[in-house]
Amino acid sequence: MFSTDPVVRVSDAHIFQDNNTVLRDINFDIDKGEFVFLVGRTGSGKSSLLKTLYADLDLRLGDINVAGFNIRGINDGQVPKLRRKLGIIFQDFQLFPDRTVDDNLMFVLKATGWKDNGKMRARLSEVLMQVGLGSVEKKMPHQLSGGEQQRVVIARALLNEPLILIADEPTGNLDPEVSHGILKLFQQINKSGTAVLMATHDYPLIKKFPARILKCENGRVIDSAKEPFELITEY
Repeated sequence: MFSTDPVVRVSDAHIFQDNNTVLRDINFDIDKGEFVFLVGRTGSGKSSLLKTLYADLDLRLGDINVAGFNIRGINDGQVPKLRRKLGIIFQDFQLFPDRTVDDNLMFVLKATGWKDNGKMRARLSEVLMQVGLGSVEKKMPHQLSGGEQQRVVIARALLNEPLILIADEPTGNLDPEVSHGILKLFQQINKSGTAVLMATHDYPLIKKFPARILKCENGRVIDSAKEPFELITEY
């Protein structure tokens, strides 16, 4: 049965790093198929918020529901099931340097319970074509450009048809032209129905591709859909 529930619902949540409150009283939803930027100065809590959403940081106060999973009190057995419904993309790629692109993607499919070799091969080819990489399966990560490596990472994140892509500074190590290509790819993925939450410092990119913005500032998360604000470039 099709659900109209938001893919992310955050209610009165407080985000902690060790014993420090990083963000407090957070309330926002992200609907299926929505595109949202997450901005804020370094140290403002962006990464801590993202880590809480995919259950890498414990949620101690408030409620967060992601892809049908209650993050507060989620147990170790449920975390892999949650992450199968998410695509997580990091700035530093986190590809296995000693394995081909093929082996990097195959590892994820096997780790998330795929068994049929033919179906795995078909899915692998499908996601590489989707990100515009048709012939890199046998290459090692170091043989690819930064933009190509990031496209492999996005392909990896798409393998299990996630409800939402969570991207932490995915263009942080890329030049502007390559960043534009990655952003356009995110938009294509988004148009096919996958929600996208992208943390970024790349304000020119946001101005070029406007969307809803969540801003971490002074321990709060300000939502441009509720409190319009001017985006001032800040690093």
